[in-house]
Amino acid sequence: MAKTFLQAEWKKLAMANYKVDPKLLLPFLPLKTELDFWKNTCYVSLVGFMFQDTKIKGFKIPFHTDFEEVNLRFYVRFKDNDKWKRGVVFIKEIVPKHALTFVANTVYGENYETMPMAHNWTIDSDKQVIEYKWRKKTKWHSIKVQTGLDLLEIDEGSEEEFITEHYWGYTKINNSKTSEYGVEHPKWYVYKTVDYNIDVSFGDIYGQTFSFLDNVNPTSVFLAEGSLIEVKDGKTKTVHNSGLAKVAVQCFV
Repeated sequence: MAKTFLQAEWKKLAMANYKVDPKLLLPFLPLKTELDFWKNTCYVSLVGFMFQDTKIKGFKIPFHTDFEEVNLRFYVRFKDNDKWKRGVVFIKEIVPKHALTFVANTVYGENYETMPMAHNWTIDSDKQVIEYKWRKKTKWHSIKVQTGLDLLEIDEGSEEEFITEHYWGYTKINNSKTSEYGVEHPKWYVYKTVDYNIDVSFGDIYGQTFSFLDNVNPTSVFLAEGSLIEVKDGKTKTVHNSGLAKVAVQCFV
């Protein structure tokens, strides 16, 4: 059983989900994974949330326990001994701490970028407004969701279940190597969305491949309450010139 690398609370996850042409994602697809679809729809998701009470290998790092993250991700699956693992691949993850970016990029081959970030949670007697903001150069980008306060169970087979129930992370290290790690958390609850506003220049943040998202509405937007999560130690998957797959464990320490 893999050991726990990171433990934290992921809270108030604002998720905006966009239908995209699968061909756009093929250059980002890690080795041995394939795109995962919900009702023949291929999604990318813009996700903003809070890390709270973060621990690395059981230890709290001063000034790095509570912080925002915003990421753009898509959905894949990987076949392991005739069993499908459903996971996510991140186009980019934005955080406000340079140390997080340095470790993620240099040690684990992720695509993190450090930017000034802020969040605003306004919770009233009958509604809540959850907003995450990040700045590149002089422009602030943001995702804001307004919901009611009633927590709702996620229906089996629903779009919300598809978006939230991926428990593996995959990273394209290069054309012959993929990293894999597990993420454990209970099934989340969601809130009913009343309104939302997304102000993002996708091309500036994520590259011109995704600039078209500036002018399209998301298929759905919802807010998940979140929970305690555990990210497990990872491993790399390598293919040699022979084409035979070889799996080697690489602990994230």
